[in-house]
Amino acid sequence: MTSNRANVLWRMIGLTALISTLLLLFGFGYSVKDLLWPKGETYLGQNANPATPDQSSLAASKEIRITAIGDSLTKGTGDATGEGYVKQVIPLLQAKFPKVPVRLNNNLAINGLRADQLVTLLKNDKGYRFSLSQANVILFTIGGNDLFQIATGQSASEATGDLNLDKLKAELPKGISRLKTVIELLHEINPQARIVYTGLYNPFYDLKDLRDGSLEVQQWNEQAYAFLHPYPNMTLIPTFDLFERTIASYISSDHFHPNHEGYAQIAARIVQSLE
Repeated sequence: MTSNRANVLWRMIGLTALISTLLLLFGFGYSVKDLLWPKGETYLGQNANPATPDQSSLAASKEIRITAIGDSLTKGTGDATGEGYVKQVIPLLQAKFPKVPVRLNNNLAINGLRADQLVTLLKNDKGYRFSLSQANVILFTIGGNDLFQIATGQSASEATGDLNLDKLKAELPKGISRLKTVIELLHEINPQARIVYTGLYNPFYDLKDLRDGSLEVQQWNEQAYAFLHPYPNMTLIPTFDLFERTIASYISSDHFHPNHEGYAQIAARIVQSLE
């Protein structure tokens, strides 16, 4: 009887040892698997790039939600119908994506707004930030007031004959730096949305003494493109060609803002850029 108990005890000890050995081997194998078969996402590091935005087509969205911000160009100043480019974008998008509802969340544009003022709003205004965070399409214009206030001390809509192009050239980097901050804040607030920036044009191209202002405008646009380029969800829409050779067709009576047809051309380009 004692011999049988001893045999059972030794068998239990042996079985326990076998199980312990198997568990040890399993644990060891699990602990070294990442060393033997490493995965790219195991560690991104402190200097990793921001997550790649979701670039699925807007056609796959349940709804297209637009928030527009910026200056008088986004406000639609100069358009006698009051539509501007923002309201003209909506039916064009609806036609392009007929199965997806298109909705304008907010047009938060402010006449006379400069890039540094927009920076303040993006940093501190909870309403701005919330509306932008809820959008999957963000439209914005900014910079015209920066350039022409630098050159004249007046708002862009008033700056018609007293522009100091030398001062504009000298102070241009200051305005461009503000734009860079705007772009960085938009990425921080909503890295997933399609963000479309409408580039600047020279509304005084037809005035001989102010035609050279186009050179500074082009520098602004080139820098804007360089700032936007690292973000695959951001796009720059060029407009300078619309308002130079055909300026009389697309500029309103204030000689600065687009008219209804000018805004229609901008809207068409914006919609072409969105997929």
